[in-house]
This record gives sequence, C-alpha cells and structure tokens, in this order.
Amino acid sequence: MADAVVLGAGSWGTTFAKALADGGAETVLWARRPEAAREIDEARRNTRYLPGITLPATLHATSDVRAALAGASQVYLAVPSQQLRLLLREHGDAIEPGAPIVSLMKGVEAGSRMRMSEVIAEELGLGVERIAVVSGPNLALEIAQEQPTAAVVSSASAETARAVAKRARNDYFHSFINTDVIGTEFGGVLKNLVALAIGIVDGVGYGENTKASIITRGLAEVTDFAVAHGAERETLRGLAGLGDLIATCASPLSRNFTAGRLLGMGYSRTDVIARMEQVAEGLASVDPVAQLAAAKGVRMPILEQVKLVLDGQMDPRDIAPHLTTDDEPIEE
Repeated sequence: MADAVVLGAGSWGTTFAKALADGGAETVLWARRPEAAREIDEARRNTRYLPGITLPATLHATSDVRAALAGASQVYLAVPSQQLRLLLREHGDAIEPGAPIVSLMKGVEAGSRMRMSEVIAEELGLGVERIAVVSGPNLALEIAQEQPTAAVVSSASAETARAVAKRARNDYFHSFINTDVIGTEFGGVLKNLVALAIGIVDGVGYGENTKASIITRGLAEVTDFAVAHGAERETLRGLAGLGDLIATCASPLSRNFTAGRLLGMGYSRTDVIARMEQVAEGLASVDPVAQLAAAKGVRMPILEQVKLVLDGQMDPRDIAPHLTTDDEPIEE
C-alpha cells in the first residue's frame, strides 16, 4: 500500500514522484511503457526524461495502472491533458474511496474547454472538496536536481489542500496552499501560451526588450482572462501566475518555450509536434483558450498572434507584443 501514486512517468511525473519519496512518502509511479517501469524500479533511473538523475529507493514503478492505484492514499495525475478523461474512464474505479485526486497538469481539454479539475470532477463524479491542483515555477529537471523551489496546492477544501501540501514537501520543494482553484489552474495553463510567444520571438532572433514586453503584457492578459472566469487577481501575482510565467519564459528547459522557438525558426505546428519528445501543453490549449476568451469578451492579442502563427496565417517575424500595435495610446 503506497502513501501516494503518480500516474505518468514523463519528466514532471517522475520528478514529482521523486519529490514525494524524498519527503518520506512510499510512492508508486505508473509508467505506460513496461521498459520504463523496469528501469525506474531496477536501475533507479528514467534516462529518457531525467538523464543523470538517481531516483530514491522508496520510489517504485509499475506499468500496471490498477496495481499502482491499489491502496494509494493520494493520487497524483501527470498525464497529457488530452489523455486524462480516457484514463479516468478506464481506471477511475480503482481509486481508493476518499483519496484526494491531485492534478499536476497544465492544460485545457479540447472540445469541452474544461480545466483538468473539472474533467476529474465530471468523469469521476466527485465533489470539488476531494480535488486539488498543483502549480508554480516548476521546471522538472531543476527540481530533480534538488534545486530549491516552491509550488501552490489549491483546493476548494483547505483541509484537502493542507493534506496534499504536507505530503508534497521536502528540503528542496516547499508547498503553499490556497483555495483559488480557478486562478491557480489557469495560471499554469495560460503561462504556456505566453511561453510559446517568447519562444517564437527567440527563434526569430528578437532580443530581451521584445521578450520583456511580451512577458509583462502577457501577465496582464493572463490575469484579465483568469479574473473574468472567477479567479482572484492576487493569485496571478503569486507562484502560480507570475512565478510560473517567469520560469517558463526564461528557460530552454521549458517545453512550451522550445515549441515556440521551433515555430519561430519556421517549422509548422505538425513538424513541431513531431520533433517534441514530450507534449507541449500550450500547443493543445491555444484553441480552447481562444474560444473561452471570446465567450467572455476578453481581448488577448498575444494569444491571437500565437494562434495565427500556429495556423500558418502569420509569419513568425511579424509577431509582436500588442502594446506596439495599437493605433492610439492606451493605459497600461
């Protein structure tokens, strides 16, 4: 019986499982590929996603998802966002009654336009008090290297958030809590879209002024969008908003930055997806977020320009922060 199970053995799922184990939890990691599970379990390595990292002995792995879930007191989900619903539909009945379900994902489901916590609630028929989300400036490899960082655990239930935060902490990883699930979740989703824009201009060859302008105005767009959907503005100024935005936009370790950079270098959306070793959630989130913004009447020029580049309707060299494209001056 495990204290915690993490479903998804990519870089973030493996890193978070390591953090849980380093905090004292008996942790099981589910890997889709049997060979990955064997390597983690026997060699204490996940060389495909975390080269050079030795995993703790208290972290075990399996490719049997139902065996992984059996008896787990907390369940963490780190699969690609577009695969979540099917996974829950097929194996949700194996989750222990009463166990908190924690989303580590930063995406929006295409079609339904639901946040991951909403997909979990709908597919499992759970009350929101059993669901939590984790977000923050969390580049996987840096955390796996035990470089200090922090994250936010958010749940409609402060008790659930506290229980998860107590489990998800150690000497190098600290968890704070809040009850603003919408703001925490959208902060993680929307910063990926700004990171795509930063990657695009980096791939084109624009410099730090352009990037700083996009980050600054991007935060304003992210905040306006999240608040329009019920988030608290203060959340977007914290770890789940500004903190995550800075980390994701400033590092080549970011998958979304990397995807954007390839777009800026002239690769198509299809080519970028084919070249990426892991899913860049921002690519799948652009369309549903644009639809959500339109439904609320929220203007998001940076997102709109990224979408035009993705759709092949704008040359990456023409992308620019929207504060330079208005005919008349407006208030910042």
